[in-house]
Amino acid sequence: MVALGVVGSGIMGSGIAECAALAGHEVVLRSRQQATADATMAALEKSLNRRVDKGKLSAEERDAALGRVTATSELDALARCDLVIESVVEDLAVKKHLFSDLDRLCPDPTILASNTSTLPVIEMAMETGRPEQVCGIHFFNPATVMDLVELVRPLTVSDGTMSTARAFVESCGKRAVEVADRAGFVVNALLFPYLNNAIRLLELGVASKEDIDTAMQGACGFPMGPFALLDLVGLDTSLAILEALYHEYRDPNYAPAPLLRRMVSAEQLGRKSGRGFYDYHRH
Repeated sequence: MVALGVVGSGIMGSGIAECAALAGHEVVLRSRQQATADATMAALEKSLNRRVDKGKLSAEERDAALGRVTATSELDALARCDLVIESVVEDLAVKKHLFSDLDRLCPDPTILASNTSTLPVIEMAMETGRPEQVCGIHFFNPATVMDLVELVRPLTVSDGTMSTARAFVESCGKRAVEVADRAGFVVNALLFPYLNNAIRLLELGVASKEDIDTAMQGACGFPMGPFALLDLVGLDTSLAILEALYHEYRDPNYAPAPLLRRMVSAEQLGRKSGRGFYDYHRH
């Protein structure tokens, strides 16, 4: 078992923490404010209670998992961790600054990882004095449900670091695929042109968003259509991913559809804001 640090208490950070705690790992979950950290612990307890109610977890297992998680606002608390995964905002400047701080705070053996879905891990690695111990560990949302994790291999990482990352991911009951450090890795590099082109079809008036979603569910067996998925991911996050992909590849398929930009400007971000391609206020 490893002592895991998670930086970022949003949906992804808390989901990773829950997966690790259920797998028996000790977790330090760091948020910028203690009030947010406390709220994340309350949300974690609620999530574990749902598992108990469904008969998927015993009360004793819930209590043990909760007891393995410490929520804090102190970055210094990560100094006792064997592995630290950052899951903060998808902003390269913010992540680079964080990796510099983590490199200063954490002991020499600590592995540092990013949960980024698109950004270049090598640029974070080179902010540290331990680039051979920096990799990507990309969980998917929701981390507690999705069984795939992308292990991102930057040019500088050692085989030992990648082996340790794989062992951790598999200990959490996840399937790991190793990918090169290229924007979008595998899943998003294939997924987001599809989502982007769905928006373009809507702009062209080929079909309504409801009918496009129904068509892709019915014909391809997808659990949800592209517009429902965009709303779940968040339109601001989707825009950032497409911009990163376009910056890397200059492929027109990655150039964000104008409607997506307009909706983000209007703060219609999907489920998180209550309105995106669909309206969630009435649900």
